[in-house]
Amino acid sequence: MSFGDKRTLKVAVLGCGAVGSQVVRLLSEQHDDLAARVGAPVELVGVAVRRLDAARDVDVPDGLLTTDAHGLVARDDVDLVVEVIGGIEPARSLILSALDNGASVVTANKALLAEDGPTLFEAAAKAERDLYYEAAVAGAIPILRPLRESLAGDRVTRVLGIVNGTTNFILDKMDTSGAGFSEALEEAQELGYAEADPTADVEGFDAAAKAAILASLAFHSRVTAADVYREGISEVTAADVASARDMGSVVKLLAICELRPGPDGQEQVAARVHPAMIPRSHPLASVREAYNAVFVESEAAGQLMFYGPGAGGAPTASAVLGDLVTVARNRLAETRGAGESAYADRAVLPMGETRTRYHVAIDVDDRAGVLAAVANAFADHDVSIQTVRQEGRGADAQLVVVSHAAPDAALSATVDQLRSMDIVREVTSVMRVEGGEE
Repeated sequence: MSFGDKRTLKVAVLGCGAVGSQVVRLLSEQHDDLAARVGAPVELVGVAVRRLDAARDVDVPDGLLTTDAHGLVARDDVDLVVEVIGGIEPARSLILSALDNGASVVTANKALLAEDGPTLFEAAAKAERDLYYEAAVAGAIPILRPLRESLAGDRVTRVLGIVNGTTNFILDKMDTSGAGFSEALEEAQELGYAEADPTADVEGFDAAAKAAILASLAFHSRVTAADVYREGISEVTAADVASARDMGSVVKLLAICELRPGPDGQEQVAARVHPAMIPRSHPLASVREAYNAVFVESEAAGQLMFYGPGAGGAPTASAVLGDLVTVARNRLAETRGAGESAYADRAVLPMGETRTRYHVAIDVDDRAGVLAAVANAFADHDVSIQTVRQEGRGADAQLVVVSHAAPDAALSATVDQLRSMDIVREVTSVMRVEGGEE
């Protein structure tokens, strides 16, 4: 295939782990197809790694491996840099150096984008280069580009998603097998879905970073991981999952980003990550095992759902290569894609002012007046009760209450009051409820 006078575009890859090795493999195996799609040859000229002798899933061509990442991104012949090492540093310094030296950048670094995205976007704008990051959220699922481009003419009002495969696998196993959290986590680790230290996943840090990126794109405002309210799934019990099943619901760790009216009437961004019960009729309820899905609501398009493998070397590399093709085309055309869109500059609504619904299970004394006392506790905080049912008798008596939507601070205060009441032996479960009738 002849490309006339089209020059070869040179690519440097930072990192050769699970994702980086698959990027290197695809660049080699799909060399001719990529050249045809881009409109010019694409040549891998270097792969930066920490150790030259480390075991790898792919054979890197001789002479391409280097431990000098800073030297690689500073080369004046590198057109595109792919960053898949993760973390904050040295990734931030390397990306800034690449942009400063005239390279466009494709990254999968959700943690860095959620912590310091504006610095990167400003550097890309100053250098007049692209910064693309589809692989940072939900692996192979195309969700960021639809938010940034396909829905650019629409008004997105809500993004609701399962964006962490590890936690979804654990909760799915708890639902289908009746296993407890520890047992399901152990299985996830044995199968390679969970790290030896699963904290980033099970405590919601990974999902919170992704929620910040989604909210920033959807609502044209700067949202960081620190702005996202976060709860993990380590406190979810088999009893919680069973109670959800009795309600015709399932427990999922959800990233929820939405526009809500603030105290002054102006729209604000509410961004949160926490486990929640959702009806089994909801599209997200059917997302099984380690899969991800993102549900988008907008004024004109209505409801859209994006589903697929949310992690893994090859799926994530697919998203990286998609960005690489776009960025390479832009380099040939001497143009650049859309940069950061933060014109709306909306404030972030505190979690306490965000309207949510609670499912509360309460061990109570089985005697007259208990139900009225519990109802009064909800009324004291102006929280309306949607449903209430009693399970068991005597020492086993339990009330299960589902509220209507109310400010989260009011619901939390209600639970604190319930815990202080003489008739309440224990508040055994508190979980938010999403979907269904409010």
